[in-house]
Amino acid sequence: GHTFNFYVPTRLGHNKDSVYFSDGERRIDFVLSYIDDKDGDKKAERRREFEANLQKAGLMLETQDKWESDDGKTYYLKIHAPWEVLATYADVLKIKVPFKADDIPKGRDVPLAWLTCPFRLPPHIMKPEPNYFTAPFDKSKVDFFLIGNQETFFPPSTRNRIVYYILTRCPYYKEDRKEKDKTGIKRLLNNGTYTSAYPLHDCSYWKEAKECESERYHLYKHWARFLSFYKEQPLNLIRKYYGEKIGIYFAWLGFYTEMLFLSAIVGVICFVYGLLTFGNNMTSKEICDPDIGGKIIMCPLCDKKCSYWKLNSSCLSSLQSHMFDNEGTVFFAMFMGIWVTMFLELWKRRQARLEYEWDLVDFEEEQQQLQIRPEFELKCTGRRRNRITQEMEPYLPLTSKCARFCVSGATVLFWVILLSLSFSLSVPKTCMIVACVIGVIVYRLAVYAAIASLMKDSPTSKIQLLGPLITPQLATSITASCINFAIILVLNFFYEYVAIWITDMEIPKTHLEYENKLTMKMFMFQFVNYYSSCFYVAFFKGKFVGYPGKYSYMFGNWTKLRNEECAPGGCLIELTTQLVIVMAGKQLVGNVQEALLPLLKNWWSSRKGRSHPQGQYSRWEQDHDLQSFGQFGLFYEYLEMVIQFGFITLFVASFPLAPLLALFNNILEVRVDAWKFTTQFRRPVAAKARNIGAWEEILNVMAILSVVTNAFIMAFTSDMIPRLVYLYAYQPVHEASMTGYINNSLSIYEITKIPMHVNYCRYRDYRYPPGHEREYSHTMQFWHILAAKMAFIIIMEHVVFVVKFSVAWLIPDVPSDVKARIKRERYLVQEYLHHYEVEKLKMQLSQSFCVTSEATDTCSLLPPSPDQQDSLSVCV
Repeated sequence: GHTFNFYVPTRLGHNKDSVYFSDGERRIDFVLSYIDDKDGDKKAERRREFEANLQKAGLMLETQDKWESDDGKTYYLKIHAPWEVLATYADVLKIKVPFKADDIPKGRDVPLAWLTCPFRLPPHIMKPEPNYFTAPFDKSKVDFFLIGNQETFFPPSTRNRIVYYILTRCPYYKEDRKEKDKTGIKRLLNNGTYTSAYPLHDCSYWKEAKECESERYHLYKHWARFLSFYKEQPLNLIRKYYGEKIGIYFAWLGFYTEMLFLSAIVGVICFVYGLLTFGNNMTSKEICDPDIGGKIIMCPLCDKKCSYWKLNSSCLSSLQSHMFDNEGTVFFAMFMGIWVTMFLELWKRRQARLEYEWDLVDFEEEQQQLQIRPEFELKCTGRRRNRITQEMEPYLPLTSKCARFCVSGATVLFWVILLSLSFSLSVPKTCMIVACVIGVIVYRLAVYAAIASLMKDSPTSKIQLLGPLITPQLATSITASCINFAIILVLNFFYEYVAIWITDMEIPKTHLEYENKLTMKMFMFQFVNYYSSCFYVAFFKGKFVGYPGKYSYMFGNWTKLRNEECAPGGCLIELTTQLVIVMAGKQLVGNVQEALLPLLKNWWSSRKGRSHPQGQYSRWEQDHDLQSFGQFGLFYEYLEMVIQFGFITLFVASFPLAPLLALFNNILEVRVDAWKFTTQFRRPVAAKARNIGAWEEILNVMAILSVVTNAFIMAFTSDMIPRLVYLYAYQPVHEASMTGYINNSLSIYEITKIPMHVNYCRYRDYRYPPGHEREYSHTMQFWHILAAKMAFIIIMEHVVFVVKFSVAWLIPDVPSDVKARIKRERYLVQEYLHHYEVEKLKMQLSQSFCVTSEATDTCSLLPPSPDQQDSLSVCV
């Protein structure tokens, strides 16, 4: 029995890009779509009740029949929020609106500002609206705020946020049947009653239209095109169009990219230093010298098929290793520890400025109190009084909360430990995962042995091809890293479902709490997934090998699969290989997925568009064919960047060019994300966020962890410390070079069965030679090197941490001018509200004075005299 206004496609002059009802006056704030199916009666009943309740809430509805849609089967329900509804919920949500123009003088012009002109955007794009002082909206004080036109006072992003707030809490049960689980658009989308719910973009992005807003066009023209990669981002326009949550993400991504310039420059300088000192590397010279490395016979790399090999066959890997393992690497590792702190502290200042400019200073408390998740309200039957609001609200009993937390924590811990153990064996993971673990372990060791078995003692053409170009360690590392990366990509989908299931089980109370819990769990899984192989190469590979005659074996001695050894040049080059393949591969696959998948999906979904003879392919139909942003759309964008942040901080000592790779990727990432948001995705529901949430704590933890990991990499993975110990303690006094280091760093093993004309083979370790009273036990030099490594770790960590905390203490989190503006705005709010109340009371007293005077026929239409006003002011 409900009436609806149906869209008339034959209306003269109707624009296909219109974002208004058929009357051309009421703006479409939200669109719901649905189709008829076999379960149509039940779903139709839900829609009737839901739409009736939406009308009772004050919303206006208009339906477009399926015969007028582009595919001939989809209905579109258009929703408009009138002023009364917007004002009511703006009051409920405490949305800040302007009450006075900003009168604080602007700062002085920056010297040499003209140098940045090529990177700047037009002022009307950077600041699409003037600056105002704002205060939370109060419906009872409408005339206090600067309201020009009620229809345009609330921007579209605020309007769709309010409508979505109503949609998520509107029930679809009848009045006589109170069923709490039948509430909200989310459940209706899940059970198929509606197929989609979304706000509209404003017009087309490829052309500017005079009859409607053109913010989307400006975003595409000045921000989303790749040719604008060198331009600044229009953050205020992004915030106005998409909301603060998406705006803060692009602000963080842009700032992170800017900071990468400095680290990339320093990294390139360190890499160039390695190239310039390439020819002075005495270690590589001795390995490649046919009279030194060519005469050193190394012990077999496996037990059965492998033969003895000459040290100069690892010449190339030794030369490559020096590019990343030199004195400049130590400086760069320490520099990155300080850079991380600078980045985080300066971001806090930038974030504080955005919080003030975007009216987010007091938002978190409001969100915690007001925006309870509908799922929490439905699943929690108990109710108690909120101490702050003094209103009854649902709550989760402490016993249930503890039980859910314990189950969740145990599940996460189980997965993390299992995955860590899997990768500590050099690969990925669990049941499906156990097969991968065993398979890749056997692959690494079998391929290692197979390639090593090709390296014979006497030179042949095949050996000359294999030996100088690639070592068994490098060949195994490259191929296993590629397989590793493929498994990482596959298992990412599995981790997502596990993390969401665990988080849903905990029933978080607010959207913010839900996002933070999911963020922590998902990051822990991804941390193990992406970084464990690098941790294995850096800290485990080659550390538990044993020595000839007493090797350590994977899965026990019966397998005869010896643990992997590091190359004579160390494991650092293998860590570099692993890092480059996983990091570059992730960035390449990520950009291809982000750019191509939405494009292909949109092409497929819109292939039937514009084919209906009577259709006009309207704005809501065009947006319907775009990709849905989804609940976790922004979550994955943050996760991708934070994982990249880990690569350039945790293991940067092994690859100084990692920040440069990240910089190139991020320049592309900003524009790909902008293009995707503007052209390939439906307009997301505007949401507020005052910061980047739990990601900030994750970045802080990774910043501290990066100092530790880089110190351990320099100490235990790099050959820097053993070389320094040899140079200053074990080198002959009369020589001031690394001459003789290779011979010093290789131990001797006596061959009992001699297939070659040699009596001894060499292996990488510091052990006493055969015949010594302590043969094959560690020499004193080994313990000296170990002590030097521990001392280096302690010194490096303390130096970097002291500088880090000093920098953090010296740089305030909130700029002084922002503090002053916040105080001034709060003062003005109190002053103007007081003045407003005083004037309002004066008018009330004046009216009562007139009413009293009417009895004596002395009432005048004129206001009270100055003496009367003074007396009223004194009374007030």
